[in-house]
Amino acid sequence: MGRLQYLIISTISLAWFACGQTQQQDRMSKHERDSLAMRKQFDKSPVLDGKAAIGAMTVDKGLEVQLVATEPMVFAPVSTVFDDRGRMWVVEMMGFMPDTSGTGEDKPDGKIVILEDTTGDGVMDKRTVFLDSLVLPRGVCLVENGVLVATPPQLWFIENNNDKPGKKILVDSTYAAGGNVEHQPNGLLRGLDNWIYNAKSDRRYRKVGDKWLKEATTFRGQWGITQDDKGRLYYNNNSENLLGDYFPAGMGGKNPHQQNAAGYDQKIVKDNHVYPAHPTPGVNRGYMKGILDDSLRLVEFTAACGPVIYRGNLLPADYAGNAFVAEPSANLIKRNILKDSGYTVTGKQAYQGKEFLASTDERFRPTGLYNGPDGALYITDMYRGILQHKTYITTYLKNEIKMRELTQPLSCGRIYRIVPAGQHPKKILVQEDQLLQLLNHPNGALRDKAQQYIIDHRLTALVPELRTALSGNGTPLMQVHALWTLEGLHQLTYADLAVILEQGSDDYKVQALAALPSVLDGKTAKAAVAKLDTLADKPFFAPYVAYLLPALGKADKAAASRLEGKLMKAYARDSYTSAALVNNAVNREAALLKQLEAFNPDTTLALNKQLHAVLKNMDNAANAKKMDALAVKYPRGYKIFNTVCQTCHGKNGNGIASMAPPLNESNWVNGDKSKFAAIVLYGLTGPVEVHGKLYKAPEINGDMPGIGGSDEFSDSDIAELLTFLRSAWNNNAGKVSTDDIKGVRKQFNGRQKAFTAAELTK
Repeated sequence: MGRLQYLIISTISLAWFACGQTQQQDRMSKHERDSLAMRKQFDKSPVLDGKAAIGAMTVDKGLEVQLVATEPMVFAPVSTVFDDRGRMWVVEMMGFMPDTSGTGEDKPDGKIVILEDTTGDGVMDKRTVFLDSLVLPRGVCLVENGVLVATPPQLWFIENNNDKPGKKILVDSTYAAGGNVEHQPNGLLRGLDNWIYNAKSDRRYRKVGDKWLKEATTFRGQWGITQDDKGRLYYNNNSENLLGDYFPAGMGGKNPHQQNAAGYDQKIVKDNHVYPAHPTPGVNRGYMKGILDDSLRLVEFTAACGPVIYRGNLLPADYAGNAFVAEPSANLIKRNILKDSGYTVTGKQAYQGKEFLASTDERFRPTGLYNGPDGALYITDMYRGILQHKTYITTYLKNEIKMRELTQPLSCGRIYRIVPAGQHPKKILVQEDQLLQLLNHPNGALRDKAQQYIIDHRLTALVPELRTALSGNGTPLMQVHALWTLEGLHQLTYADLAVILEQGSDDYKVQALAALPSVLDGKTAKAAVAKLDTLADKPFFAPYVAYLLPALGKADKAAASRLEGKLMKAYARDSYTSAALVNNAVNREAALLKQLEAFNPDTTLALNKQLHAVLKNMDNAANAKKMDALAVKYPRGYKIFNTVCQTCHGKNGNGIASMAPPLNESNWVNGDKSKFAAIVLYGLTGPVEVHGKLYKAPEINGDMPGIGGSDEFSDSDIAELLTFLRSAWNNNAGKVSTDDIKGVRKQFNGRQKAFTAAELTK
């Protein structure tokens, strides 16, 4: 069936289930009636049990999918982490979209459960509920004697008393403030550097003694976060295959005025095409041109999430270091091959025209991918029909869900693992007498667990052997883990790092530079400055040295200033070093720009451009008092902005890379209010020009969903939102009334698809 036929069918079927269609849509020719009959082949989406669901999958040759857990052992799993005993701590988000209106979404039915394989056959056979009565829980992380749990808007640390919750400590009261379930922080990944990182967040956390530290870091991703063997972070948003960092996780994010720093939030794999195994008409904007191909299959990512860098040793060697990405809307998992070149990482899809894993079961909803302690690749599968949150759900998708009865059941859930065909690997436990050997294990998941175990149990007796490993007696991977284990034990010294900075490989030196802030003080600054000054002469190390300036400035402000000047004169054309210099220039941006222009007035310099961009951001941030007043004046409008709009356009309205263009000073926001209302009600697709700059995919998400079809917002709510946005930041346009919204709805009565900018400018 061709795309034209499907569009005809979709239009007619929508007319049957939605009100207010035009007379032209209501007329049906014989050809259209015949096409409607053809549509029935997609009207059913049967519920399969776990084993039958595997039968609907195809996976790479030589591999097989094995069932690890299914209902009633697990329900609606969205995230998991393994403990030292090989058990899985699983987040169950039962409350996600019970129906197309999200009825009962705030019901406290989420859980954190522990799944255990007591027989060693790879199948979970014991379920323990650790925590229940949670509203849309979204992340779990094991730290020392407790568990970090993300339940919007708070982040809690809960002591573990023999698998029962103990003392509860509030770590962050605003961990997930604002946004909705699709756009709130998640992940809680324990990084190589001993900090805990998140997706959809610009904060990181760490437990030191009895205190929890919270620091600013680079804003990253949407759902799911992972790391490679060097500790670099990878993530994505719903429309982007794979994003990531070139530099160590903790180096950037020090300047709150800086956005889109070169070297962070990079497009690692630019190809966003997907190849479903079956027609996928049930995607949110499936009615739009270019979303589905002529066979009704999704063309590009629309729900990319849960990435993982495979660091195991069980799958074939050519899978090592590959990035795997889940696409639950198309019921598949993508494989990408990465290439590390200096401090840049690039990637490409492993295949054209097919996928690593693809299912014909529409209810297969992979939400996250994980490295297992047995070396296998694990998958959490929410296994349900509705995937799109109510905030953005279209009338078209509501109709698809109704026709194929996708709302029920809500009590399913699966966890799978991918292994070489015929193999049944056994779990490997983390035991104290094997910790040093595990730091050298080819499975990265076990190396991570060994490092964390030593730190969590404060095993300082191992310090001499860890230090020996630093000096060259260990493999490169063991050396890196030994370094960060010493750092986590607070036993790392400048002397340890000095040897690496003098004799180590370039990659090893990068790890030493990333760890340097933890040992910098007045006593070590002089020696460190001398070494950094030498490294700054090499272009490869210049960005790393520049990223160390904030830490160096705390120990020796004058030395940091001298080194900053040297780097600025030598590398003002280099975008990565320039970004690092801006990172250090908090509230000194104007002075640094003046200093730069004094010796080189060239406005095309990367540093010049980046400083001007930051200064503009600072001007916009000065509107904070105005925004506070507007939040009081238009409370409903502010709430919707905070829940829906800012997740893609940014809190300051200046847009987010890979997501959406600016709202601040936008010609669309400040222009014709009817056109602006049409965009918000029905959405906008394709390129859009803002301030003379053309924004298009892949620079931004190519589609903005409308909210006019949501039951959540009234016309009065939407009018207040538009009035709020037209008054926010540097915007100064007129009010929008409820009658204005009603008028736009009447003008485009029956419209389903999003507008293009060209349509609106006619």
